[in-house]
Amino acid sequence: MKVLVKKSILESIVANVNPYLEKKDLSSINSHIFISAIGDTLNIKATDHEIGLAYKISNNITINEEGQATANGTKLLQIIKGLKDGDITLETDDKYIFIRQNNSKYKLPMQNPSDFPAFPNTDDKSKFEINAGIISRSLKKISPCIDVQSPKIEITGALLDIQDQKINLVATDNKRLSIYKLNLALGKEFKLIIPKKAITEIQKLFFEDIEIYYDENIFIAISPNFEFFTKLINGNYPNYEKIIKDDFKNNINLDRDKMVDGIKTISMLSENIKITFNSDNILFESHNEDNSEAKTRINYDLNLNDSFSFVVKTKFILDFLSSIENTEFKLGFNDPTLPFVLESGELKTIIVPMNE
Repeated sequence: MKVLVKKSILESIVANVNPYLEKKDLSSINSHIFISAIGDTLNIKATDHEIGLAYKISNNITINEEGQATANGTKLLQIIKGLKDGDITLETDDKYIFIRQNNSKYKLPMQNPSDFPAFPNTDDKSKFEINAGIISRSLKKISPCIDVQSPKIEITGALLDIQDQKINLVATDNKRLSIYKLNLALGKEFKLIIPKKAITEIQKLFFEDIEIYYDENIFIAISPNFEFFTKLINGNYPNYEKIIKDDFKNNINLDRDKMVDGIKTISMLSENIKITFNSDNILFESHNEDNSEAKTRINYDLNLNDSFSFVVKTKFILDFLSSIENTEFKLGFNDPTLPFVLESGELKTIIVPMNE
């Protein structure tokens, strides 16, 4: 194999596929990036078996000799980053891949390219098309609620509940639950649980129209430039529809920026906050076990007959407020000891308050 490729293109792609490498066992073929030059297309792949990413490059490359190679992904990226802008030559013999630029030359040992695992195919899988930016932004809104430390494997990912006329995207850590609704008519009902790592990578990657293929085990996204896959989490996701309620006795509209200012003032001292809603103001107080104290108040006309307060982790509310675009949101509540809801547009977050 002998290929000439621009440094900026090669560095960007090798950097993007590095999170998909096997990091613990450096002797594994999955710690290597797979490189294939066929016809006028350069293919670059990486996978740790659980998640994978492949790129196709046809522009700004010159393939002088077809072939296949592997290279340790971490070392290859370090080499490319250290080179100057311009063209880089990748060339192989039976055992090594050579990286050359002007008077600089590097040699890395290869593994057998035929041992590199095949990516899953799309045969017999369900399909839908969607704007990648929409799915990426939607997952970003709920992803703070995913509990990656939970022994319940189901909630270490996000649920895509594909229904007849909509998709509900759901995440929970058992202290809060977020749901975001996409109004899309996809026809076939299905449930997928996508791991948090895959969601993190999706947010970096999805910016164009994509085709999505799936079954009970695999989620595949294909665009003209890349192919992405992740294994899905098997299990029964909690029945979130029993938790989501609309029958709150009290509903008030609040200003996002004012609430952020009040909460951040307290969060400098305490990760837990007590918020009291009065008829004409909102009081924010730290909630610590030590004797430290922080308070701030904002004037706000709520027209409440009775004051209402709850204690909650500041992060829970700030995560919600950072996910919305509207300047106002709705707070629904019943009793200080019962879950309350934050709502803006198609995003809802149910939060369980702490004991005072």
